[in-house]
Amino acid sequence: MARQTITLANQNDEWLKQQVAKEEFTSKSEAVNFLIQQARKQEEYHEFVRMKIELGENSGIAKKQTKDDMLAEFKKRLNV
Repeated sequence: MARQTITLANQNDEWLKQQVAKEEFTSKSEAVNFLIQQARKQEEYHEFVRMKIELGENSGIAKKQTKDDMLAEFKKRLNV
């Protein structure tokens, strides 16, 4: 693991110390690594959602369907 030196705002340092004191994490490093991991997962999820939105926007205008037609099409796609 890479060793880093970082400077934290006083509020953030106090928060990290509290998390360790409450035994949420064993160290401030563990807490920071957890927070970075969560941010990376969130970034991946946002990228996935952006991709899905783009696919939808690029797919063109949807045909006019009734609720029953849509349900039948969804069931067909899911092999239900």
